[in-house]
Amino acid sequence: MSVSGHPATGFSGVRRRIPRYSVAIPVDITVLRSGAPASIPGRSLDLGEGGVAAVLAAELQLGEWVAVEFQLPNASQALQAKAVVRHHNQLRCGFEFLGLSGDQRSMIRRWAGNSKPIPILEPKAPASHSTPASATAATRMPPPLAARPLMPARRKAVPFRNHALDRLLRLTWVLLLVVAGWAAWQWHRGWEQLEALTVKKDAHAQPPAAKVPADVMERLLIRKVDPVYPEAARRANLQGTVVLDAVISPDGTVVNLHPVSGSDALVSAAMDAARWWRFRPYRVRGEPAAVETTLSVDFHP
Repeated sequence: MSVSGHPATGFSGVRRRIPRYSVAIPVDITVLRSGAPASIPGRSLDLGEGGVAAVLAAELQLGEWVAVEFQLPNASQALQAKAVVRHHNQLRCGFEFLGLSGDQRSMIRRWAGNSKPIPILEPKAPASHSTPASATAATRMPPPLAARPLMPARRKAVPFRNHALDRLLRLTWVLLLVVAGWAAWQWHRGWEQLEALTVKKDAHAQPPAAKVPADVMERLLIRKVDPVYPEAARRANLQGTVVLDAVISPDGTVVNLHPVSGSDALVSAAMDAARWWRFRPYRVRGEPAAVETTLSVDFHP
């Protein structure tokens, strides 16, 4: 594992607005593939509060929304965040974090330490060639009166308007506003699909084959994502356990969740975390099957 104290630059060599720091740690990327979450392993190149760059074991597309999970050196727990693909070059991807919590930003700042980014120096203007004093004086001396050309009488300037150009500019602005609105709509629609498809039950899936006790499913748990403690709940000193009724698909993903008990202020954060849990398949008569169980998510300040 390598960690550098100097801010890193992006793929193009231009220093970022928010500094990155070189670090090589395992990164787990979760992205939707054919309507189901797929996990892509990788290794980071640099990291900062703005995002992370990594080399992945599969290719992504610009603008794709993903979930990123990694554990900083000397950190006690993994950090999970939503992100969007901003740069792509073969298997190298640059991700921009979306909606980092205050605790997550503090975790990254503590890891980065007090290193300050190197300021970008403005390019110096090229030195102008010196002009002989005689030539300078000559340029300042007005020509003889006889040598001055006769200037026509100055006319009053009349403003000129190109109406065709005005119409083209107005049309261009209208098109830009339409494109910006469409892009914003696609952004929100994409996030809704990403979140909805990860929790929506497959319409063609068979009903759960069995109801499995929580302690049995806990022994099959292979990845557990800790919840993000809501700031309002933390300030109110709310804590406890949220119990969720869940359906686990044959491949071990959580496809359906319903709250059973717990504080309403903590239910949403508990469901957001439980959706990313993964289990080894539960087998009925030797075959993987969908099962119903309960999941417990603990919140402690």
